[in-house]
Amino acid sequence: MGKTITEKIIDTHLTSGRCQPGTEISIRIDQTLTQDATGTMAYLQFEAMNVPRVRTELSVSYVDHNTIQIGFENADDHRYLQSIAQKYGICFSRPGNGICHQVHLERFGKPGKTLIGADSHTPTGGALAMVAIGAGGLDVALSMAGEPFYLTCPRIIRINLTGRLAPWVSAKDIILKVLEIFTSRGNVGCVFEYGGEGTAALTVPERATIANMGAECGVTTSVFPSDDMTRRFLQAQQREADWRPLTADPDAEYDRTVEINLSELEPLAARPHSPDHISLVRDVGAIEVNQVCIGSCTNSSYRDLATVASILKGKAAAPGVSFMIAPGSRQVLENLARDGYLAGLISAGARLMENACGFCIGNSQSPSSGAVSLRTSNRNFPGRSGTKDANVYLVSPETAAAAVVTGRFTDPRDLNMEYPDIVMPEIFHIDDSMIIKPEHTKDQGAVKIIRGPNIGAPPKNGPFPDRINGFVTIKVGDKITTDHIIPAGARMKYRSNIPKYARYVFEHLDHRFHERAKKIQDEGLHNIIVAGFSYGQGSSREHAAICPMYLGVKAVIAKSFERIHAANLINFGILPLIFLHEKDYDFIEPEDNLEMTDIRKTLKANGKMVIQNRSRRKSFRVAYELSERQKNVLLAGGALNFR
Repeated sequence: MGKTITEKIIDTHLTSGRCQPGTEISIRIDQTLTQDATGTMAYLQFEAMNVPRVRTELSVSYVDHNTIQIGFENADDHRYLQSIAQKYGICFSRPGNGICHQVHLERFGKPGKTLIGADSHTPTGGALAMVAIGAGGLDVALSMAGEPFYLTCPRIIRINLTGRLAPWVSAKDIILKVLEIFTSRGNVGCVFEYGGEGTAALTVPERATIANMGAECGVTTSVFPSDDMTRRFLQAQQREADWRPLTADPDAEYDRTVEINLSELEPLAARPHSPDHISLVRDVGAIEVNQVCIGSCTNSSYRDLATVASILKGKAAAPGVSFMIAPGSRQVLENLARDGYLAGLISAGARLMENACGFCIGNSQSPSSGAVSLRTSNRNFPGRSGTKDANVYLVSPETAAAAVVTGRFTDPRDLNMEYPDIVMPEIFHIDDSMIIKPEHTKDQGAVKIIRGPNIGAPPKNGPFPDRINGFVTIKVGDKITTDHIIPAGARMKYRSNIPKYARYVFEHLDHRFHERAKKIQDEGLHNIIVAGFSYGQGSSREHAAICPMYLGVKAVIAKSFERIHAANLINFGILPLIFLHEKDYDFIEPEDNLEMTDIRKTLKANGKMVIQNRSRRKSFRVAYELSERQKNVLLAGGALNFR
């Protein structure tokens, strides 16, 4: 039997287990990436491991999230990250060099390699035929220390692309169609592997858009073949030596196959407030648009912005539209400037943002109250933009550009102009001077780590208790994201100061959560979270587990969990439990007193776990999906203790 691309890469990196879907395996990691919002804690954890130097082929530290330096905290963290990189043999991409996924695709990604990153959109690397997986910072730190990365062997779903995109329909519309088919729920433990005649015509930047936003479906990663289009991209990056062909065997078997005819696609949009709330652009209606933001790691390539510039040539932004662009990298910005596209964008009224995450994570360009904001980014969760009552739609660069000039939601096919034919540069202008490569010195130990007053050690946790006696500190519904659990935006400057950051846990859902949790903890009792489906969607931000752990949360009981967050909970000694009968969720209320006994013995024996609701005088059963290794990690109080 032939093999899929995913199986070929996993097979050559397998360190334990065997490729049987649903079982735990571990793989060797070739490359890692971090960004500053998650990286500071990851490197603090790496320091705690007492490893003299990273043991990967390549590790890169990017600064792309918190580049608006209001207060000393962000700037201090950036100095810390640069000094850590020098000491431990890590490449350092300086602020302003670009968004980690765009830069990594341009300068470091290699077909056939494994990559994990402390960011949920690390699967962008799948555009280059990598197995690229988002993970919590602690998992990345462990990989940098040379330890294998553990995951559930995935079920591989073939997405067969046929036909060819019509003018004004783009890669963003492909991935929005995928989200319409699969939704954002129920895809944990799967990989999307793309193939078919339609795939061959997609450029690497187009593939990157699709692989990037596959994260919103909850899959482990997305993978494209390495073919002639891949070779041309690497050649344009002056890295043709990194290319190797990699395709699925003709007789490879998949868990299922889904056909998408590209010729039939039309411009799509994700309505508020979920990436899988899909509609035809024409069905949205000609509603007034107040803001258009083009960029983010999903759609900030040279091709994306050159297309927008061509659409807007000789035009100006409508009077009621605030219009901004954020190129994905300094390379994109420089090449747009050299080729004349940047001047056209500025002439059209674009406000030029930094080559960073910016508006996508809500730390700049928050829309006005109740505004309609069209964005080319990947998430439109409530409040993520920084404005609670804003209505954020996710659209293609083409649809975004149409709204810039009309001031309304507009199908770009109605612009009455020819679709721009963008010719990609055969060779990009490349300047890697803002990537600082680590020097090799005899006395590496003499390199001084620079720590600001906001930087503290990772919080410690004790062994998991045999008995949990606690209270339901909060009960939440379905699709609770890590943004709900621990806010992004301006709050992220406290990411290396857990006592401070923990004050904002569930801030947007219940601003008194921290107060109640501390009171319960101070009384020697435990905090318990109850949730619905898909708890922990979105960002890989492990602070959504660290901060609750710091506040004494010992268990989360949910109808289902998303992959990265469930792994983060285990890594920090919080027990993820699943309702055996979903209706039991309805019989639990906030402040109920829950008790679990003989936990350690039950886990070791793989026994049945029963929870007593003392407040209701009822009991209910829960399940857990833990490998033997994960049980040992949990019982030790987390991965740092277990190591």
